[in-house]
Amino acid sequence: MAEHALYVGLMSGTSLDGIDAVLARFDHAGHPTLLSRAATQFPPSLQAELLALNEPGPNELERAALAANVLATLYAQVVQEALLKADVTPKQVAALGAHGQTIRHRPDHGFTIQLNAPALLAELTGISVIADFRSRDVAAGGQGAPLVPIFHAGIFPAPHTRVILNLGGIANITILRPNQPPVGFDTGPANVLMDMWCARHTGRAFDQDGAWGEGGQADTTLLTAMLDSEPWFALPAPKSTGRDLFNRDWLETRLNAYQAGDQQSTAVDSALAQNIQATLRRLTAETVTRSIQTYAADAKEVLVCGGGARNTALMADLQRTLFCDVRTTDSEGVGTQDVEALAFAWLAWAHQQGIPAGNPAVTGAKGMRILGACWPA
Repeated sequence: MAEHALYVGLMSGTSLDGIDAVLARFDHAGHPTLLSRAATQFPPSLQAELLALNEPGPNELERAALAANVLATLYAQVVQEALLKADVTPKQVAALGAHGQTIRHRPDHGFTIQLNAPALLAELTGISVIADFRSRDVAAGGQGAPLVPIFHAGIFPAPHTRVILNLGGIANITILRPNQPPVGFDTGPANVLMDMWCARHTGRAFDQDGAWGEGGQADTTLLTAMLDSEPWFALPAPKSTGRDLFNRDWLETRLNAYQAGDQQSTAVDSALAQNIQATLRRLTAETVTRSIQTYAADAKEVLVCGGGARNTALMADLQRTLFCDVRTTDSEGVGTQDVEALAFAWLAWAHQQGIPAGNPAVTGAKGMRILGACWPA
């Protein structure tokens, strides 16, 4: 057993909206008690660089290393804030789990890259850092994602079939059935395309409460074209995805095809922009719904976490399209923004306990693996 039961979890996701940190105490069974939380947004310059690093570019090795150092510095600041809130010193913390920032995810080519500087983070915080959680699962033939279903199974048990839906940049689901191992996979874009489109046409990083898109009307022809033109949607689980697929080029290719023959296609007025935003929201709701109906038709409820849980228009769409109760994880006592950070605190705990956290039923790996690597304090 680890000497300490206190762990920090750090999460910065595909949405590129910032960093969430939690400090939690874990009991001998790995169940967390949340002690404090902290969060910060990315500076615009870092956000822009991380987004640019998702695509090939000049001098990207040096740029990636420099961005990783900036990211680690921000991580350290958020960790310090979480510790101060709980009156905890670094020496009292067994380890921190840092997901890093995904800039490439290509398990089909045998690699995934989460930008991070764990050695620097250990120096700055004085806490042992557990990072690089996905690589071992990918090396074992898995998708390396999603990693949270085994954690979901521990904190959201139920006597019936329950789905945990995370709406980050990418949407993923965990299917929990009594006395069965969890199943989980990515379903497609959640906020990534909506955020991109909103930023382009409003200058805002995301559509607050989904209000801007709600002022538009979803175009069923465009929605059908998006669904039918992407083979990834039809792939069976296990599967995962990211900005490598669902990015600006993906969206522009489909919008150009949709607008073909329209002499005004290069101009998008405000009404059309809102209609497209509404359509992208429906794309998220439809791909999530199809996945749940295919793999968890017996689900009694869907618990939603991640930034998309605050999009009231998207939540309303899901309530209409799904056949069961849809509510946020807040109703189970776990904040929507805390779930993933808590999961990486748990993954750090599992690493130190020598507990395999890779799940072949989720990722398709050849077997259970201990995930992550350690940079001691």
